[in-house]
Amino acid sequence: MTTTCRAAAVFSVLAIALNAQAADSSAGGMDMKGAKHKSDQQLIQSAMKAGPASISAKATIVAMNGDGSLRTLRKGDNGFTCMPDSGTAPGPDSMCLDAAAMNWLGALVQHQPPAPNTVGFIYMLAGGTDASNTDPYAAKPAPGQKWIRTGPHVMVVGADASFYAAYPSSADPDTKVPYVMWGGTPYQHLMAPVK
Repeated sequence: MTTTCRAAAVFSVLAIALNAQAADSSAGGMDMKGAKHKSDQQLIQSAMKAGPASISAKATIVAMNGDGSLRTLRKGDNGFTCMPDSGTAPGPDSMCLDAAAMNWLGALVQHQPPAPNTVGFIYMLAGGTDASNTDPYAAKPAPGQKWIRTGPHVMVVGADASFYAAYPSSADPDTKVPYVMWGGTPYQHLMAPVK
């Protein structure tokens, strides 16, 4: 898979979050991109791997249809939205986001500034796919740089810049300790490994 496809896959998953709260359940025939042969139950199980059982068990779970629209696989009541692995990225990319993180993600995908000082939280306990650590919109690694991959982690998004200043934010960070991804951009966030 090319790095352009990897980036597209990541942003496809990110786009899922934009309309998750408005997604309606629909009857069969609609399949998540890259996962056309998975049942709804398999997609739910994949999404639930992103967060701890206490979160994912009560979260809304959404999946992307073949046309990019969303469908709700299961409604939840705890303010989190979980999404299954896209099946198109080289690594796992399922995630569970709280409401503030959903808004932050919407701003990222729409190239808009996120709400200031509105802290959100994202679980990616199944791991993360390859990405640039410096450019949220990179389609391929910059000359002399490489994609990074983080194992199981959580993310803190939307905090004040002074919060992130306490952590490293290099292009090639040690992903075994907390670090800042996309430092110095409006979308900088803390990546905190959990294993």
